[in-house]
Amino acid sequence: MGTVEHNREPCPHRILDDIGGAYAMGSIGGALWHFFKGARNSPKGARLRGAVDAVKLRSPVLGGNFAVWGGLFSTFDCALAGIRHKEDPWNAIMSGAITGGVLAARSGVGGATRSAAIGGILLALIEGMGILLTRMTADLGPSPEEIEKMQAEMQRQQQQVAKTIGLEDRASRNNNIAKDSGLASVASWTGEATPATQN
Repeated sequence: MGTVEHNREPCPHRILDDIGGAYAMGSIGGALWHFFKGARNSPKGARLRGAVDAVKLRSPVLGGNFAVWGGLFSTFDCALAGIRHKEDPWNAIMSGAITGGVLAARSGVGGATRSAAIGGILLALIEGMGILLTRMTADLGPSPEEIEKMQAEMQRQQQQVAKTIGLEDRASRNNNIAKDSGLASVASWTGEATPATQN
């Protein structure tokens, strides 16, 4: 439960990052949704124009709604991380509940409470699925720390092999030199030419 999300921006920048991402997601999703809705609700012969008009009118609104939600959520998430001095799924769950309550504050205490409960439950489901997927994928392969250890061990073994090969090469060169010098000394005693002295 106390894992830090390393793939996210640090806290002050996270708010702007999430606002932009939420706006893009809402705008693109809204464009697709309102394109088909506008085409379906337009009269025959004007479906394309109706679809484009619906996208132009409604897609930025939905993107703005998503951006407001993402900005509030990230602001509360950063505030809770600063207050609690830890980043865990509870921050996201509480941020979702607070965001839902704040966005529904104009509908009264009952509506805000219901929206806060729904926001908290939705974020709890999302965080639970994230934890479950993380655990499932962790079983599929080694962690980054294990990969680093394996790479370090392989490098160490390669260095040992290189040293061993270097020592064997040096020993074989020394043996060849000793053989050549031995043959040369024998040839000098006997006066015969050896292959080493012929060259």
